[in-house]
Amino acid sequence: MTRWLSIVGIGADGSSGLAPAARDLIKQAQFLYGGARHLALVPDGLATRVEWSKPLSVSIGEILSLKPQRVCVLASGDPMWFGIGVQLASAVPSEELVIVSAPSAFSLSAAWLGWPLSKTSMLSLHGRAIETVEREIEPGARFIALTNDGNTAGDVALRLVARGFGRSKMTVLEELGGPEERVRQVLAEDFNLIDIHDLNTIAVDCCCADKPAIYSDVPGLDDDFFIHDGQITKKEVRAITLARLAPSREGILWDLGAGSGAISIEWMRASTQAHAYAVERDVGRAEAIRKNAARFGVPDISILNCEMADALDVLPPPDAVFIGGGLGSDDGEREVGRAYQALNPGGRMVANAITLLGDAALLRLHERFGGDLTRIAISRAAPVGRQLGWRPLMPVTQWTVTKSWSDGTA
Repeated sequence: MTRWLSIVGIGADGSSGLAPAARDLIKQAQFLYGGARHLALVPDGLATRVEWSKPLSVSIGEILSLKPQRVCVLASGDPMWFGIGVQLASAVPSEELVIVSAPSAFSLSAAWLGWPLSKTSMLSLHGRAIETVEREIEPGARFIALTNDGNTAGDVALRLVARGFGRSKMTVLEELGGPEERVRQVLAEDFNLIDIHDLNTIAVDCCCADKPAIYSDVPGLDDDFFIHDGQITKKEVRAITLARLAPSREGILWDLGAGSGAISIEWMRASTQAHAYAVERDVGRAEAIRKNAARFGVPDISILNCEMADALDVLPPPDAVFIGGGLGSDDGEREVGRAYQALNPGGRMVANAITLLGDAALLRLHERFGGDLTRIAISRAAPVGRQLGWRPLMPVTQWTVTKSWSDGTA
């Protein structure tokens, strides 16, 4: 099969920094796609030049329709690092595709700073919610971020200060490798940089002062970190629940009766590629989930403000299901059965109950589907007069079941 589509990474230094093989692909192309900035970096040729459309999906459709004509796509740096190469490689067989990468903005930034890439987090804030940066902020962490424009660095500085990380050193690297390269450093709390070029990358060396807000990646974040009205799985039970749900790299979670969204949020914090669908019928709680998700750096969580039954018809098959409420009624148990049917083979289902009706429902579900029943009793030390005593929380009955790999139905 002819390799009709090529994707060439190009840096701010333009065509002078391209390898001979990359130059040949550009010269041989009949159609040359890219942003206005990318197209301006290469000399005129015989190819028909096409700037990206909005939405980008229109241009991708055009490119696919041009097969088998020779098409070359220009991209920034490494096209497979948050670049157009990822989308095109998923739509075009590898035997029809050639990708020639240039040094990525991450590589150039790390080289300038002397930071080992293997010990540095990398993320993109280009076209993504700024709240995503929240999950990277922790003592001693280093991260490099692609930006949306010249305002992104200032927005990140404000978030660092708000979390108690104002002493973090920020490096703003503009037009790296190009004729207008500029690198400036400043503490987040003293951020005063202006006239930042839209083509920039920021690097942050996190340093905290007194009483920073630290959100661990380990399940069991403090209840008080969340906005909630009391409908929250307590942190000790939540840690046990997440362990039973067993978050996976690209796993999909259904959080049915999500309350504060704590289970969904901690599921998504376990892996940048995992996703959660939080189903909550109460409008106020759904809004709390949105705010909590932004606070903990997972703003792309999917929130469905509707009845559980309505959500089950539209959600993709899950790898795990958590039932946080609605048990103790015939309708609730019926929806659990539907959720179990939708569960992928090898998937896990966990349901918690604190009422006698809920306990009875879990017993019936256990009889129907099998699995394990566990009683979780937590006590916390609290003042009793001038001394401390144990104050028990309401005990939780937990039902867990794993769907057989050979079981395609309930």
